[in-house]
Amino acid sequence: MAHRVEGRLKQMITIGQLAGYAGVTVKAVRHYHRRGLLAEPPRDASGYRRYSADYALALVKIKTLAEVGVPLARIKDLLTAETEQFAAAITEIDRALKERAASILRTRERIAQLRAGDRLFVSSEVADYLEQLHRLGVSQRGIDGERDGWILAQAISPLHAVAWIHDKRDAIADPEFQTLYLQYDDAFGWPPDDPRLEGLANRAHNWSTNRHSTGTSANVSAIDPAIANLVSCRQSLWAVGCGTLSYASCPLGIAGRGP
Repeated sequence: MAHRVEGRLKQMITIGQLAGYAGVTVKAVRHYHRRGLLAEPPRDASGYRRYSADYALALVKIKTLAEVGVPLARIKDLLTAETEQFAAAITEIDRALKERAASILRTRERIAQLRAGDRLFVSSEVADYLEQLHRLGVSQRGIDGERDGWILAQAISPLHAVAWIHDKRDAIADPEFQTLYLQYDDAFGWPPDDPRLEGLANRAHNWSTNRHSTGTSANVSAIDPAIANLVSCRQSLWAVGCGTLSYASCPLGIAGRGP
């Protein structure tokens, strides 16, 4: 009898060996013990827990189910389920995993859009316009102000925003407007009493008046003043000089015109 017991004990393994054979950590084995997934064997005379082949087999099953995405809360029932119940449960779990995979894919697509920068928040036409401003040499501060204004404009009045951007892109094709835009961009940091401001405001006013008189600007006059003011205030560049340059004379306003 003593020889048979000794032989059985030699077939038992430690928790570290068990973990190694199953390809998990000792911490994972203990976690499965706490969750009730893997029974704990009694301690031997030396105070150590010894595991038999049955424990190793159960641990491999637990690990396999966990690796394919089965929630730990369901593994215990699956280990003792009948064949039909097991198959049905796996089918349901597979469906849930497919839904999760689709959600992850949508998230990845959203992240990919974030890499596109401004195109995530504004229309393609506005994004192209902002890129054109960048190529012209407009400061990042100025581009950011335009972008934020367009985000508001498209959210508050999308139909008007379509007309505005068409008019603005037409204006930016004018070399004189490009020069004025860059001058206003530079003037952002000028003090309110800078003598150059009045001349810049007059040039902008003359350009705007001439453009309207020749009928080259789009018909966007029917704009709610509240909307125009809200957007123009956010874009901020035409607040140059703390009011010395009015919105009406500023080429940077939406559609290059005053309210």
